[in-house]
Amino acid sequence: MVTVGKQRLTADDFKRLLYDGDKVNLDPDALNKVRKNFDFLLAYSKDKIIYGINTGLGPMAQYKISEDDQRQLQYNLIRSHSSGSGEPFQEDISRATMLARLNGLMQGASGIHQEAADLIVTLLNKNISACIFQRGGVGASGDLVQLAHLALNLIGEGEVWYKGKLTPTKEVFASENIRPLQIHLREGLALMNGTSAMTGVGLVNIIHAKKLLNVAVMLSSITNELMKSFDDHFSIELNSVKHHTGQQKVAQAMQTFLGDSKLIRKRPEHLYHRKIEEAVFTDKVQEYYSLRCVPQILGPVYDTIAFAEKVLTDEVNSVNDNPIIDHGREMVYHGGNFHGDYVALEMDKLKTVITKLCMLSERQLNYLLNDKLNQKLTPFINLGKLGLNFGMQGMQFTATSTTAENQTLSYPMYLHSISNNNDNQDIVSMGCNAALITRKVIDNTFDVLAIQAISLMQAIDYLKCHARLSGATHRLYDDVRAIIPVFVEDEPKYHMLKKVKEYLLQHNSALIM
Repeated sequence: MVTVGKQRLTADDFKRLLYDGDKVNLDPDALNKVRKNFDFLLAYSKDKIIYGINTGLGPMAQYKISEDDQRQLQYNLIRSHSSGSGEPFQEDISRATMLARLNGLMQGASGIHQEAADLIVTLLNKNISACIFQRGGVGASGDLVQLAHLALNLIGEGEVWYKGKLTPTKEVFASENIRPLQIHLREGLALMNGTSAMTGVGLVNIIHAKKLLNVAVMLSSITNELMKSFDDHFSIELNSVKHHTGQQKVAQAMQTFLGDSKLIRKRPEHLYHRKIEEAVFTDKVQEYYSLRCVPQILGPVYDTIAFAEKVLTDEVNSVNDNPIIDHGREMVYHGGNFHGDYVALEMDKLKTVITKLCMLSERQLNYLLNDKLNQKLTPFINLGKLGLNFGMQGMQFTATSTTAENQTLSYPMYLHSISNNNDNQDIVSMGCNAALITRKVIDNTFDVLAIQAISLMQAIDYLKCHARLSGATHRLYDDVRAIIPVFVEDEPKYHMLKKVKEYLLQHNSALIM
């Protein structure tokens, strides 16, 4: 059970809800705080001008709203801003957005009625997910357009994800005996004016980025293993003199993964403890950078994921709307906590390092497929007849193309502000765009890693080195071969790619993080 309001939510809490089937409940003390906060605002706002309650919104805030029209203002806001376009959020990031918004509201500083929180819990626990469209928000007054679609569903309008398909909200609520949200005071603005869409997507990105890093370390280790690399480049001794946590974590993970391998070589046994007579060495003294520099390349990925997780955890546990209702001090504060720069920057950094991870995988793949480089495998790890069969040649094009797409997608959204909203929002974060593009980069990278994994399994079968593999490599080999058998003859490989990608997405090895 994920209890909202009792303590800080983490990426693991999101994982439990989204992928492990956990339910959600609300902490009673936090609910009591929400009720007190609402009651204070209801009384406090009677004779004062408070933005979004008795004023217009955005650049229209100079217009006073009569008491008779105040509830209609909230409905108008929700309906007018439900103007997103593009594909709808997939259910996991829709539900992550809902949980993120719920947690922000449960901090008890948004002036909402308890009914809004209760309804989000009901939808989450009944696996009813908001229909939120990808395009629309600029991440300045929060994710206004994306969260408007969530609010639209809460008032019983639009469509929701229900039993795997989009269904009119009105029909779903009727079949599940759910009462739509009634506006009490400022529920429209409070639901919409926050960073919960970018943060929800961002936390899902963190969950999958960790998996990518684990897989990249495993595949990098196996690549080194099959090429009989020396072990000093991931040794404690070498990496401990470089004072970066991520580098040392990656090196330690490689040591753990390859600890019992009979293929990895020790440099003293081959180059230090015997007299070398050759004038020209047929064996490389040092491996190519894509093999030798794995700790230095993936180390910054580790550090970036860890820092991004901290920032997004801080964000999702923050009050990120406007204004802030402080019933303890009996004051309402106006400001810009809905601005998404923290999330936008971290998502841009995350997609940059994931693209570098993807580039490393593509270079290792190129090394494996080029017999002139590795001097151990056939061209394209072709197990059939050279010239007649093609091995992994076709799949390399997909890996190269996908890596190039990631490189283009990695331009920072954080620096891409466009003034809008009658220049009221004159500098914006584009945070949700940043998070969604990062999701695309992560998904692309799983494709590239899946192609590398298939190539490595083919290489193991070509080298017939099963008995000398590390136990961890052998377990991965057995898992992948249970999904796709070794292939010699040419056949369509898109189905192999899909199966192995799904396996990597579900693989739960916490080798490094």
